[in-house]
Amino acid sequence: MVTHVPAEAHGDERGALLSFVEAQRGALRRSVLGLTEEQAASRPSASALSLSGLLKHVAEMELNWLRMAQRRPNERARTQETWGDSFRLVEGETIPGTLAFWKEVAEETEEFIRAVPSLNDTFPLPDAPWFPKDGTVSMRWLLVHLVEETGRHAGHADIVRESLDGRTAFELVALEGQGGS
Repeated sequence: MVTHVPAEAHGDERGALLSFVEAQRGALRRSVLGLTEEQAASRPSASALSLSGLLKHVAEMELNWLRMAQRRPNERARTQETWGDSFRLVEGETIPGTLAFWKEVAEETEEFIRAVPSLNDTFPLPDAPWFPKDGTVSMRWLLVHLVEETGRHAGHADIVRESLDGRTAFELVALEGQGGS
């Protein structure tokens, strides 16, 4: 979905990257505009993906990467047994609650990134078979990865939403502009 993503100022790499992360978040948030909890939890294809599940997963994914960059424990860390719950809302969870949680994570991400001395600063990757042993990544890499991961799931959300009611990303941008619900 083409939308204009302005940097705060020319040459402001940090602001530009944060703006692109936010643009992808917005695309995913728009995917649930005007839907009930039941519609957003539905899975209209052979995939197990639902719109509410995608919202939750991306919010938790961003928190996980933020905690790694901050070198702090993730209070919502998943285990192999609870991994599936990161893709669906469970008892007591709602779309408004998930969006509020994600908003807090997004604000914390922005505050953290704006405070780091340099986008070249690094943090270690966890010990996992898909990461290089003793690997590190930069804060710049983190932001590009958030654009990539959130954008990938926003694309999934486009397909799921259009399968539910035929609404396209362009229509959802217009609906949001009208204060959509």
